[in-house]
Amino acid sequence: MAHTVFIDGEAGTTGLQIRQRLAERRDLEVVSIDPAKRKDPAARAELLNGVDVAILCLPDEGAREAVAMITNPAVKIVDPSTAHRVSPDWVFGFPEWKPGHRDAIRASKRVTNPGCWSTGFIALMAPLVRDGLAPTDWPVSVHGVSGYSGGGRSLIEEFEQQAPPAGTRDAYRGYGLTLSHKHLPEMVAYTGLANTPLFSPAVGRYAQGMLVEIPLHLNMMPKAPSLKDLRESLAGAYEGEAFVEVASEAECAELQAARAGAAAYVAALDPEALNGTNRMKLFVFGAEGRGQARLIAVLDNLGKGASGAAVQNLNIMLGLPEGEGL
Repeated sequence: MAHTVFIDGEAGTTGLQIRQRLAERRDLEVVSIDPAKRKDPAARAELLNGVDVAILCLPDEGAREAVAMITNPAVKIVDPSTAHRVSPDWVFGFPEWKPGHRDAIRASKRVTNPGCWSTGFIALMAPLVRDGLAPTDWPVSVHGVSGYSGGGRSLIEEFEQQAPPAGTRDAYRGYGLTLSHKHLPEMVAYTGLANTPLFSPAVGRYAQGMLVEIPLHLNMMPKAPSLKDLRESLAGAYEGEAFVEVASEAECAELQAARAGAAAYVAALDPEALNGTNRMKLFVFGAEGRGQARLIAVLDNLGKGASGAAVQNLNIMLGLPEGEGL
């Protein structure tokens, strides 16, 4: 018998992508609300309480409202919003986060998806802190660029309309200038860092895909780790993982050489390189003699950073093959 799934907010960017990923599944039945009753609390509550899994593709307040509507203790919830990301009553939905974490997801009925930025940041930073290469009190900076789909419907419309005043012709737009990005609490909570990272995000003129980068002054860190130490820490953390890959020393050296002169195009470092997948690839670049490193994560902000992660968590919670539909 197929498991039933209700995507509350299936018309949004993440909801549509989840729906597409589940469309051909025979082990799941996706139920939808009558569009005319989409804002009817009673109709929503009936669906939320009548399925095996509810996926909440909603703004934070809407997600909290939906959780309050669920009175059936058997219903499992995957919440891609920010509402519950650091709540002690919810399990963080990054299966690769640390050894044994899948067991926590499998046993939970309340799983909160990571944000797209924090997925890349945590993937790069958590192993280094865990292995003692980066002190918990280290002043960490992180920056990167994402496709404009990460900003939701209003930003998508602005970039795709183009013509001012409703649209924009911006090629690149930095944001988060108040240093209070909504992903920061989880970036601290799930890396073990004591201080909030200095985060400088940006969006570019393309729809989806992202690069997340952490620069490090290795020779100023207490253990002065080498590039090899960093790479081995990451490789050990994600050994055998299907969706997180760590580029080898040889591949990183080849990419560095390719970009040593002019700004040559390198496909592996294109933010759109993993679009449409649930994969994430991690790179360690640097200058050993200078004691400096650049750690880079490449992922699809709508894939491993949103809908792909939700489907991965859904599969784990239901005891289905983790890569099904991915």
